[in-house]
Amino acid sequence: MKLGTVISTLILLISLVVLWQLRQVILVVLASIIFATALNIIARKIQRFGVRRSLAVVLAVVAAVGTVAIFFALLVPPFIEQFNQFIQLFPKILDRLDLWVRAIGQRLPGNLFDDFTLDTASIIQQVQPVVNNLLETTINVFSDTLGVLLNLLLAIILTLMFVADPEWYRRCFIRLFPAFYRCRVDEILDRCEVALTGWLVGILFNMLVIAITSWVSLSFLGVQFALANGLFAGLLTFIPNIGPVLSVIPPMAIALLESPWKSLTVLLLYVIIQQLEGNVLTPYIMAQKVSMPPAITLLAQVFFASFFGFPGLFLALPLTVLILVWVKGVLIEDILNPWDRHDRYTRDLPILPAPEILPPAK
Repeated sequence: MKLGTVISTLILLISLVVLWQLRQVILVVLASIIFATALNIIARKIQRFGVRRSLAVVLAVVAAVGTVAIFFALLVPPFIEQFNQFIQLFPKILDRLDLWVRAIGQRLPGNLFDDFTLDTASIIQQVQPVVNNLLETTINVFSDTLGVLLNLLLAIILTLMFVADPEWYRRCFIRLFPAFYRCRVDEILDRCEVALTGWLVGILFNMLVIAITSWVSLSFLGVQFALANGLFAGLLTFIPNIGPVLSVIPPMAIALLESPWKSLTVLLLYVIIQQLEGNVLTPYIMAQKVSMPPAITLLAQVFFASFFGFPGLFLALPLTVLILVWVKGVLIEDILNPWDRHDRYTRDLPILPAPEILPPAK
């Protein structure tokens, strides 16, 4: 083996180790790029009214901060209050579940559940350490490198820097590629912006619809803490596959206090809402914006959660959208498609189109 090959291999391995150690910082940078893209969209909308770029950026930041502040001021306090009340009702929920299981057991032959019992105090003592460990692990995963506050501050600063002069950072990134390929990179970056914008608009609309629908439906059924549960369902819509499953647990537990059948009604209601969202709302909205196979969505969540921890779960979909755009543009269109197909292995194979993750041009 040549010396140059050995040195190149060592440099590659060292680079991979360094990237692995800095993976949380890389995640913060990627999150900042996503947030900056969202702010840049708002700034461009404002610029259409003749506002200069610097003022448009300031107005976009003020609008974003104001929206978040209004959300926290109006919705978070009642959510926290209702969530605390739910925690206080948790022992009663366990007791009601115990009675329900015993009632079912009496109707079954053989008295299968005669020895069944739910020790509420014991369960709470066992659950509390698990919850504490889960929260501690979640925080530690995100704070291994710089700490939660430093990561948050770094993300905010980078977002403001990126959105202040995005073209400068874009030109620097493009110059990392060979001269003959820079125009192509510029085109792929445009595709990334379109795909990311489409995904962002679609997911925010879905979250809003799910939150309002869940809130109204739970209020109609008379379930307590309808607002908190509706917001919880809307926020968890950001995490496909996993979020909807987690969002149904609190309202079902609350409804169990009144009647087992009411709890089952809540489950049926959430199944209907999620089916409408998955089969009607998402295809209609996302088909106009961005399309991603369900299997890719699930694998992306598993992959990013494994490498980046809990925060990676939230950024899995936008990062996957960007990766798919680059894979389609670079690997499929520029590398694989131009290959000579007149060999004995591919002579009789049809040319398959590249998978679409953007809507067709109208």
